Amino acid sequence: MPRKKTYRHICGKPSITYFKPAGVPLRDITETELTLDEYESIRLADYEGLYQEEAAKLMNISRQTFGRIISSAHQKIAQALINGNAIAIKDKPDE
Repeated sequence: MPRKKTYRHICGKPSITYFKPAGVPLRDITETELTLDEYESIRLADYEGLYQEEAAKLMNISRQTFGRIISSAHQKIAQALINGNAIAIKDKPDE
């Protein structure tokens, strides 16, 4: 039996949800998607400077889950910066 998904607390949707390299037309850009969970983990840990345990409590998830989410977010952001991809912040990843 699968475990029940925990409600994750997200402070709010960002007002800006798309970033792209300057001078590159949209038709020539590959997009990297960040979920709201990943955005919130970056906001709490990197922007607010919280430890993972504190940030996990605020998101109502375990520290281990928070660690997986922020690791995924860091990898996606690094990929976008290195490869010149746009970053789109979305509610749910496209299937």
